[in-house]
Amino acid sequence: MTTDKCDGCGADVPIAGGIANLWSSNPQTTGGMTLEFEDGSEHFLCYACIEELPDYPSAADVAALRAGE
Repeated sequence: MTTDKCDGCGADVPIAGGIANLWSSNPQTTGGMTLEFEDGSEHFLCYACIEELPDYPSAADVAALRAGE
């Protein structure tokens, strides 16, 4: 299983898929998702950081997560 860094907190987030997960008796799921904002920017966030975003987030809200605000 591979990982990707969360753009909010910087944690390594598991990315499911690939042959290793296919044959596993204990398959793992992806721990986040990529959000695309109206300004065209994309940010990969873990589910914990997504929960911290307001109802109608922007790229500035993701930057605030990085700054610890």
